[in-house]
Amino acid sequence: MQAMVLQARGQPLVAQERPLPQPGPGQVLIEVAACGVCRTDLHLLDGELDPIAYPIVPGHQVVGRVLQLGAGVTQLRGGQRVGLPWLGHTCGHCVYCAHDEENLCEDARFTGWQRDGGYATHCLAEADYVLPLPEGYDDLAVAPLLCAGLIGYRALRFCAEARRIGFYGFGAAAHVIAQLARWQKREVYAFTRSGDSAAQQFARRLGAIWAGGSDEPSPEALDAAIIFAAAGELVPAALRAVRKGGRVVCGGIHMSDIPSFPYADLWGERSIQSVANLTRRDAREFLALAPQVPIHTQTRCYPLAQANQALADLRAGRLLGAAVLTMK
Repeated sequence: MQAMVLQARGQPLVAQERPLPQPGPGQVLIEVAACGVCRTDLHLLDGELDPIAYPIVPGHQVVGRVLQLGAGVTQLRGGQRVGLPWLGHTCGHCVYCAHDEENLCEDARFTGWQRDGGYATHCLAEADYVLPLPEGYDDLAVAPLLCAGLIGYRALRFCAEARRIGFYGFGAAAHVIAQLARWQKREVYAFTRSGDSAAQQFARRLGAIWAGGSDEPSPEALDAAIIFAAAGELVPAALRAVRKGGRVVCGGIHMSDIPSFPYADLWGERSIQSVANLTRRDAREFLALAPQVPIHTQTRCYPLAQANQALADLRAGRLLGAAVLTMK
């Protein structure tokens, strides 16, 4: 098998040839067709997620076919098209797992962080965390749904019945969830990097009723805001944009430090909510909803060997929608 491997913090990924792994009990071997590129992968490269056991193969928006079944696997079949998301293992018995909060399990293991992921032609997965994929999406189109979509969906759930929602950062997740929000008859306000007219036009094409820079005030008091960008300074800005009782949801796994802000910006029963990972329930619900909307993803395709270029383009903000690696 071929893989793009992170060997140390701050280093580019290195192409390696590795022996084909064999699935153990309860595992499957997936032949990867495509893998989405996520901002979390940049946090991994930059050493902002701890601990990292180098070397590691990134990638947690994995689309492929089941190549081999380990002992005891009955819920999947050989050749079945499946997806492998961020959540790759939980203990199944702690207080979090017992109360539908498996995303908070202390023994959770995550694809592309603590377990080798999909920047490779093949990867192993626990069968219980592998997802059947909806029909009507090709491999490239469905890949961003497995993190950008799932984390975005969980963030949107925390907005409850909010009608006016601001999206801070209009990248892979926002471009997916904006479509779901509009389908739910919500108003979307898009806040992008200052002067990023391409992203603002993109947001308007996807139904945003207003798009501008994150340094601009919101034209309307928002019921909720979701911050997809990893910029802590956006938290006080979003708090100022939401009405009394409004909620600011932080959708990333890592964010730069949040600067101090006056208590008056929080007062009025405003709240700040973080989103941690995802549950398999989130995945089942969202993947059933996506074809109903229907959600269309905009992707830029890169061959596996160009994974470093895809990451560089993501870091520089040169993408509209999502980057996806292909193995062919």
